[in-house]
Amino acid sequence: MGKPHPVELRQRVVDHVAEGNTHRSTAARFKVSVKFVNDMVKLKAATGGLAPKAQGNGGGRGKLSALKDWIARRISEKRDLTAAALAAEIMVTHGVAVRRGSVWSLLRDLGLTHKKRPARGRAEAPRGRGSAPHLDHQTPTLHGQPVDTDRLH
Repeated sequence: MGKPHPVELRQRVVDHVAEGNTHRSTAARFKVSVKFVNDMVKLKAATGGLAPKAQGNGGGRGKLSALKDWIARRISEKRDLTAAALAAEIMVTHGVAVRRGSVWSLLRDLGLTHKKRPARGRAEAPRGRGSAPHLDHQTPTLHGQPVDTDRLH
C-alpha cells in the first residue's frame, strides 16, 4: 500500500474545485485521478477535514486478535496441534474462517515455533570428513515405483 497524498495537496485540490473548476480539470492540473478529487471533495464535505485514514490493520493479526488468549490456552492444552487443525477448531468453535498461514503468524507472535522435536537422522558428514553423502530425493516415481528415466528421453 502506498503513502497517502499530503494534506497540503489535498487542500489545494479542494480549494481549486471550490474556485469553480471541474473535477476533471483539477485532476489534470494536480496530476491526480478524478476519483481522488471526488474523494477529497466528499471527505471535506462529510468531515470538515482532509486528514488521511490510518492504514493497515494495526498489527493485531486482524480477526485472530480477539482469540489470542483462547489460542494460547488451546496450544498449552494440546501441544501437538497443527496449524491446520487449529484453524479448523477456530472455525468450529468460534465461526471464524482463517487460513493456516494466519494461524502460524499468530503462533510466531506468541513465541511458539513449528518444530516439535529435534531433527534426527540427517545426512550430515562427520566433522572434518568432507561433505555429506548425496541423497537423491528427486527420483521420479509412478504409483510408488521408480521410473526408468533413461526410457523417458
